[in-house]
Amino acid sequence: MTRRKKTRSLADKVQIRTGKRKDFKKWRHENPDQVTSSTRFSQKKRQQRKLQAARKQARQEAGPSIAIHPDTTEHKDD
Repeated sequence: MTRRKKTRSLADKVQIRTGKRKDFKKWRHENPDQVTSSTRFSQKKRQQRKLQAARKQARQEAGPSIAIHPDTTEHKDD
């Protein structure tokens, strides 16, 4: 005789969108056109990316300049 597997939750069996995370993920996946980020979030992320780019630029300019490909004609060992 085989044992029936216990169900962990009823979330898979729910048909309506109840506000639970799993249901919302399913709804969001099925309706991508209705899901958009808030303007405040978008502005915040845009500002963060600008700051990050500015910091990267400053780091690159402050760092020492090194010759990645020095003249190799003088040091040939052929």
